[in-house]
Amino acid sequence: MSGDLVWFKSSYSGGEGGDCVEVAETADSVLVRDSKDKSGPQLTFSPAAWQSFVEFARSA
Repeated sequence: MSGDLVWFKSSYSGGEGGDCVEVAETADSVLVRDSKDKSGPQLTFSPAAWQSFVEFARSA
């Protein structure tokens, strides 16, 4: 499944590297990984849980 995913990095991430995450969406989940370790572990969230996180992060 991982090879078919389209990963996106935040537009707030710079091109210099550093601490970045990438996000991919499937029909029933949102996956998050470290952009520096593309073959490493991935976190999986429900779309509702991810939306709650994004709303919280925007308000902080």
